[in-house]
Amino acid sequence: MTDGTQPAGASSGLVVGDDGLARCSWGASTPDYAVYHDGEWGRPVRGETALYERFTLEAFQSGLSWLTILRKREGFRSAFAGFDAEQVARFGPDDEARLMADPGIVRNRAKVAAAITNARAVLAMRDAVDGGLDALVWSFAPDRATRPAPAVLGDVPATTPESVALSKALKRNGFVFVGPTTAYAAMQACGLVDDHLTGCHARGAGWR
Repeated sequence: MTDGTQPAGASSGLVVGDDGLARCSWGASTPDYAVYHDGEWGRPVRGETALYERFTLEAFQSGLSWLTILRKREGFRSAFAGFDAEQVARFGPDDEARLMADPGIVRNRAKVAAAITNARAVLAMRDAVDGGLDALVWSFAPDRATRPAPAVLGDVPATTPESVALSKALKRNGFVFVGPTTAYAAMQACGLVDDHLTGCHARGAGWR
């Protein structure tokens, strides 16, 4: 992960759980992380709604622990109409006020406004980009065969040339609050890259 989260006392490599499975140390730190690490992180995510959700949540995570976002994800889904971009794009001042009063999400005015702005950008992208958001995002996936597997967490970058380019492309298409670090975190979460460590049981799982 690139959110800076490192559980106290965790190693920089793998942790073998009571179930005998080796996991990246962050994925063994809490039950919530274990479920997310094993079943979602690094697995390919396709489709406009799913990608819009991931990029929105990564933007809300900025400056916070991902665990905070993970534990509020259902609240986010409810508050943002299941991340249906057409519905969120129609949100107005009353909706922004509702969101700022909702304890089920992270109440940050700039991030709430960004989520609405980005929903409108998603809709505009349907006409501006062949294949829309899905095609644009996945066009920046690096060649997996040329990427060495990280051995320790310190081998995992915070940004890459691809995440810098993706950030710029999204911004050109109207996205906000999506810098290179946020873009790379989304690339990790959506399986454009596989940053599970060497020996982690989940490495490559989404591509088997």
